[in-house]
Amino acid sequence: MGPCGMDTPSFREDVLAAYAGGPERIVGLVERLVAGFGEQLERVVAQVAVLENENTALRSENQALRGRLETDSHNSSKPPSSDGPGTPKRVPKSLRGVSGRRPGGQPGHPGVSLTLVEQPDAVVVHQPSACTACGHDLAAAPVLRTERRQLIDLPVLRAQVVEHQAETRTCPGCGQATTAPFPADVRAPVQYGPGVATLAVYLHQEHLLPVERTGRVLGEVFGCEISGGTLERMVGQCADAVADVVTAIKQAVIAAAILHSDETGLSLNGKPAWLHVASTDRLTYYALHPKRGRKALDALGVLPTVRGRVVHDGLWSYWHYEHCAHARCNAHHLRELTFVEEQLKQPWAGSLKTLLLEIKEAADRARADGVPALPPEAQQGWTVRYTDLVAEGLSLNPPAPTTGKIGRPKRSPAGNLALRLSTHQAETLAFMTDLRVPFDNNQAERDLRMMKVRQKISGCFRSSTAGARFCQIRSYVSTLRKQGLPILASLADAFRGHPPVPTLA
Repeated sequence: MGPCGMDTPSFREDVLAAYAGGPERIVGLVERLVAGFGEQLERVVAQVAVLENENTALRSENQALRGRLETDSHNSSKPPSSDGPGTPKRVPKSLRGVSGRRPGGQPGHPGVSLTLVEQPDAVVVHQPSACTACGHDLAAAPVLRTERRQLIDLPVLRAQVVEHQAETRTCPGCGQATTAPFPADVRAPVQYGPGVATLAVYLHQEHLLPVERTGRVLGEVFGCEISGGTLERMVGQCADAVADVVTAIKQAVIAAAILHSDETGLSLNGKPAWLHVASTDRLTYYALHPKRGRKALDALGVLPTVRGRVVHDGLWSYWHYEHCAHARCNAHHLRELTFVEEQLKQPWAGSLKTLLLEIKEAADRARADGVPALPPEAQQGWTVRYTDLVAEGLSLNPPAPTTGKIGRPKRSPAGNLALRLSTHQAETLAFMTDLRVPFDNNQAERDLRMMKVRQKISGCFRSSTAGARFCQIRSYVSTLRKQGLPILASLADAFRGHPPVPTLA
């Protein structure tokens, strides 16, 4: 059908009638035609607008889907284990840049090698019995020199069984029978001592051996294989022993000027859960919760009371805590900018990545030289460049046209990144304005890394109690390791009831 029904029989009859009726009828017909064309034009314009909006939305969706296909560990927050089989473009590239130094040990590095010890545990003297030239006996010959060589080895390791016997004796004066008391830590007819418990908990909780394999190692190496139930009791005893120290570690983390926070998913009795960490370079506090967001952070009790600066990856829940300062992880930004530069071909992303690394290098040099702050004029210049590049990113990635639906208009991944970098500029550049603030959140990510290893080799936690005990012991052991304190000796002291307390300042 043509516009306004012009090819219908009724329309042709109206035309003939208008010509027969004179000018007034012709004018009326023309007005009808004009009105019909106007209505149809409005419908066409409205339909074109709808199609344009749909096209924009589809292009944005297509870009997002293509982006998801092209992301891997070098241009997103995906872990390296999620990368597909090895095409060259999916090999993660370092974001640190080229240092210009040769691989291997650098000049001035002390190096580590085996050296002779002054006080060996045993000395075996080898004497020549006869002269190699004439065969004369050398038993009484003087010693000209001695050459020393030392062999470092492990003896055959077997568990030592110590039997305690409590004698009962009769008093010759009154005839009363008196039995000697056993030591306070010898409470059962047969039991394991603190040495076995220390090593079992160390292997299971620190080196992440599953329960069965922990017992197998103790049996094959030391001849004292322990059951799963016994190991669980040892873990519980150790967790209770260090509980007060871990509470003190938590309070010290809360009081820190700069702390790192992050979380990672795990399985708790077959259900999703989250392991949270709050840490510094000398302290570590872990906690387990079924949730990831603000409900979990409130329940764990670290973020609600922090007054320093929290370094994190930008999870929306962190921004609810306005009483503390924030800093964003720029390692995440570098990976996202790599994606925008390589996959979306937007030059502003590469320039901004270069700028962030340039500021980082200047901050690292200043810290190494003991300079308290970067020059104000340099900071101002970097800030202007940052603002201009982010503005370019926003202009290249505008929001989609409004659809009338509730909520903010959707943006592309590049648009969302540019918007975050604009909204949280101060938190992104915190490492520039305050040299105490690190460039990234790698401290928290390193503290969480071994948790993923545990999940791979040991599976899920079977109960919330097991998870809580794991967090207690790992908080204590991680803090000891960061401060260079002896772990095995400290765990042994914990089993004896007096765990060493690390430095909390």
